[in-house]
Amino acid sequence: MIRVTEVAPDSIGEELGLVPGTELLTIGGRELDDFLDWEFLTAEEEFTLVYRNPGDEVEHEVEVERPIEEQLGVSVEPPRIRRCANRCDFCFVDGNPEGVREVLYIRDDDYRLSFRYGNFATLTNLKDHDVQRIIEYRLSPLYVSVHATDPQVRRWVLRNPQAPDIMAQLRHFADHGIELHTQVVMAPGMNDGAVLSRTLDDLWQFGPEILSVSVVPVGLTEFSKHHLIGEPDRDQCRDAVERVEAASRRARAERGITWAFGADELYLRAGVELPPEEIYDTFDQVENGVGAVRWLQRQVADGAGQLPSWRGRRIGVLTGMSMGPLLPQVLEPLAAATGATFDLVPIENDLFGPRVTTAGLLTGEAIRAALETLPTLDLVLIPGESVNDDGLFIDSVPLAAVQASTTVPIRPSKSFIDALEEPLAA
Repeated sequence: MIRVTEVAPDSIGEELGLVPGTELLTIGGRELDDFLDWEFLTAEEEFTLVYRNPGDEVEHEVEVERPIEEQLGVSVEPPRIRRCANRCDFCFVDGNPEGVREVLYIRDDDYRLSFRYGNFATLTNLKDHDVQRIIEYRLSPLYVSVHATDPQVRRWVLRNPQAPDIMAQLRHFADHGIELHTQVVMAPGMNDGAVLSRTLDDLWQFGPEILSVSVVPVGLTEFSKHHLIGEPDRDQCRDAVERVEAASRRARAERGITWAFGADELYLRAGVELPPEEIYDTFDQVENGVGAVRWLQRQVADGAGQLPSWRGRRIGVLTGMSMGPLLPQVLEPLAAATGATFDLVPIENDLFGPRVTTAGLLTGEAIRAALETLPTLDLVLIPGESVNDDGLFIDSVPLAAVQASTTVPIRPSKSFIDALEEPLAA
């Protein structure tokens, strides 16, 4: 059973008598466990729905008929997040300080969120029922944290002696038409070097069902288990770049796609220039930090010509330390197109420590403090990823509070174009 959270006015759902709090019981006689059941079982033009409204003990059974293109207008509650069965030394949850939002202490490893949002899952906590649902509902592509294809090495990386053979799992899904994006979080002395080469080779030999693989250097906070794991140094990152690019060359020669990618952070730590835009195929792993800078450059190139003039305006761009040396190549063409002057302000993370350089993990307090030191500006842009859907930074400071602390307009932005489409009020 799942509950309705919202019903759109004048929708089919409202016509059926559904309201917030309605318990959705079965469709076609099948019980509903979560949003996947609701979305897939209501995808037909005709189906039988059994529900119970709040405060009503009576179950209602209705025959639903609707044009396939017409939405039901019903939102349902999110699922209870599936917890992780692993204890990775680099787990970000273990690197959280005290006092952050409760949700940040949840070790999630949920195949449903992998399909819906592109979250990476290890697949170590799947039950037979889960496997059947993935195949029946064709949850493709899935995003899978492989880390290593050698079963023993992978169990060591995951700190999970019960972790199943990932290659056998992937083969079972591939045989049923499920495609996969994969990643390797590379930790020195664990799954780098020859182990990384074997992993890349195994995944390539697997076949075209594996759409891509990314290699991301492990990132630690000041609160992580430094006595158990370290971050890769410059030489180790350079070695990983060479192995990734060798796999990429083979992929382009044999299948005409790049397939293997290093995260931008890997190139930054290696001191190696980022690859050109054309190697990133369709930017399938940009949310994983793969090709983020080139993706931004493409957004700017595609949209800057349609922006209003910002000539004479001075715009501050607040970002994380890792993007500091990379963003000038994005901002220079944007400045040329708009006439604006951009002041780039990299900010050190005051919550997780200087090791964490990701823009999306900047805190409200760090941004507020930075604003107090800036020169006179007409507009401030902050990373859109640093604010959640509730308007909160990771330290629970509201965006509204930061905006109220200054007279300068503040706009969250994910592509620069999105924040510069509307001119400032006169």
